Amino acid sequence: MTTTYAALLRGINVGGSKKVPMAELRTLMEGLGYGGVRTYLQSGNAVFTSDHGDEDSLAAELAQAIEKHFGFTVAVLVRDHAYLKGVREACPFPADELEAKQLHATYFSGPVDAERFASIDQAAFLPEEFRLGDRVLYLYAPDGLGRSKLAENLSKPKLLKGIVATTRNWNTVVKLEELTRA
Repeated sequence: MTTTYAALLRGINVGGSKKVPMAELRTLMEGLGYGGVRTYLQSGNAVFTSDHGDEDSLAAELAQAIEKHFGFTVAVLVRDHAYLKGVREACPFPADELEAKQLHATYFSGPVDAERFASIDQAAFLPEEFRLGDRVLYLYAPDGLGRSKLAENLSKPKLLKGIVATTRNWNTVVKLEELTRA
């Protein structure tokens, strides 16, 4: 059975480091046997189909190919359409009423629980807020991610130990869900 996935590459094409041209990424992914490869923006989002593997094995395969081809390590998360749709539908914030720059989803490589973020005093960061979902953290940052003190605290290495985390703004969350529809 062929499934449509989104690959989320962490930390590429930012500040001049880890350059991954999207045309090269598409060619690389096609060489792995993936079908219907498309990229979205320059920030490491690709949509593809595959009839083999699961999210974790596809992520590992793509990460290994990127390292071999480009010469550096890139963390990769792969998520199928059903998961992306679930993230969009479960958003605890009024996404339709907010600007995309105000709402973000941080995807995690595995499950996270509230205990991991218990040291964050949410009241101290209001009106910024976050909520946890299924391998995702929803962040409401009214002044944008770049000015968010809460986002800065949520991304501290001690909180993210042992997991890969990569963040997308809400426009990208919506677009990836749309692009992965069969």
